[in-house]
Amino acid sequence: MTAAPTAETDIATPDVPEAEPGSARRVPDSVRRRLATLDDWLNPYSWVVTAVIVAVAAILRLAGLSRPKGYIFDEVYYPTDAWDMLQHGVEWDEKTNGPAYVVHPPLGKWLIALGEKAFGNTELGWRFPAAIAGTLMVLILIRVAYRLFHSIVLAGTAGLLMTLDGFHLVLSRTSLLDIFLGLFILASFAAMVLDRDAYRRRWLRALEGGFDPATARRLPWAVPWWLLAAGILFGLACGVKWSALFFAPFFAMLVVVWRVGARRSAGVRRPFAGLIGDLGWLILSFTLTVIFYLATWTGWFVTNTGYFRHYRQANGLSEPPVLGALLNLLHYHVEAYTFHSGLTDRHVYQSWPWQWLLLGRPVAFYWNGDPRCGSQSCAAEILLLGTPILWWSFLPALGALLWFGIARRDWRAFAIGTGVVAGLLPWFYYAVADGRTMFVFYVLPALPFLILAVVYALGAIMTPPSGMATGAARTDRQLVGTIMAGVYVLLVALCFAYFHPIFVGQSIPYDSWSARMWLGSRWI
Repeated sequence: MTAAPTAETDIATPDVPEAEPGSARRVPDSVRRRLATLDDWLNPYSWVVTAVIVAVAAILRLAGLSRPKGYIFDEVYYPTDAWDMLQHGVEWDEKTNGPAYVVHPPLGKWLIALGEKAFGNTELGWRFPAAIAGTLMVLILIRVAYRLFHSIVLAGTAGLLMTLDGFHLVLSRTSLLDIFLGLFILASFAAMVLDRDAYRRRWLRALEGGFDPATARRLPWAVPWWLLAAGILFGLACGVKWSALFFAPFFAMLVVVWRVGARRSAGVRRPFAGLIGDLGWLILSFTLTVIFYLATWTGWFVTNTGYFRHYRQANGLSEPPVLGALLNLLHYHVEAYTFHSGLTDRHVYQSWPWQWLLLGRPVAFYWNGDPRCGSQSCAAEILLLGTPILWWSFLPALGALLWFGIARRDWRAFAIGTGVVAGLLPWFYYAVADGRTMFVFYVLPALPFLILAVVYALGAIMTPPSGMATGAARTDRQLVGTIMAGVYVLLVALCFAYFHPIFVGQSIPYDSWSARMWLGSRWI
């Protein structure tokens, strides 16, 4: 249970000794190190830590889930759409007794509908799926962190930080779409990391079996199942919200860079020359993304009542089987994109991307001044606010990530930073380009990568690079770094406990509520 070891890299081309064709070859230690993957994935201690933290996360997300009563914030939209989809197969407008025009894909609402199917059209019914999705995010993040850092301590820290983040907690207890988007984006990334490991293991086995990288640029044919799984999961992410597409070019770049890096590490002299086969698999993965995205519209396809379902027929245009439905869906998408791109209406809780990590404008989901706290003046609020100590450490952690990523040439820093950029940079563009209305909860898909950046920085503090210190000096520095990291996590936990009442809508004295408004009117 130690901190992260010396960084793995995808840099440098090792010398691979020649061998007779078809004979076994001795693989140099440098090559083995560069092609290394996590071998103790089934480590029982890591799973014990995972189970304990996931259990804590589940309790925090499920306890008192049916309170407050009624719809809060945008729950006026998605749970009602989900319930209508159970009755009609598509979103429905009760006022006109006809199909409703909505601008988000159906999958997130179908997931909410599963909860309503199980528990009825109640607060528990429409919030339960979000709580499960939030808990699954904690589970996946722990396992991803364990793979990245080879450390039970750092993996547990990643899961604990997400568990104790108020922003993630609130979205896990509210029936909005973003928690499902975050789940599928994180799952896609996890599948990509597993594909990276599988690809490197294939190269190592091939080298051990006598494969000569000097005369062959690619491995024997094999199906990259995890890459295809990543494509499927990404299609499901797009089926929740189109903003998942922001991650597409960045994730594709990661796949290409990782495969080129693996070939370089194996000793292939022209590592880019073997990309054709890999690009073919990447295209197939993207094809699965499209197929599974379209599958999320099944309710719209199999009924005749969906909005724009027979747009071409209603406008005197030909509507051949299958193709006509796809063209109608395309028209739907064009109209929805036009709506999104023109959405610039002002909102009291809107914020800009440069405010998000600073907690410049959180969103009030719920407010009630009912005096049930035993005091003359009470306040019960659900505020979409990240745990301040955690969130205000994101920017320093990103600086450390950039520094150590360059200094150590570490693929993990590159991967984490790519997720952060994919989740944040496009919103900066839209904020500057057209002043689009946006809210802080748009940052949710980037949250796991921001937490991994913090954990990466903590690992760097806990484990100095090789050669920086030796013997007792190194041990003392590790001890000091471990204590610092432990104090940081403790402060995050205490901060979370202090703000917990305004994460769950607990009624508290008004003065206590006011004391928690650290940034004054920006949080009110």
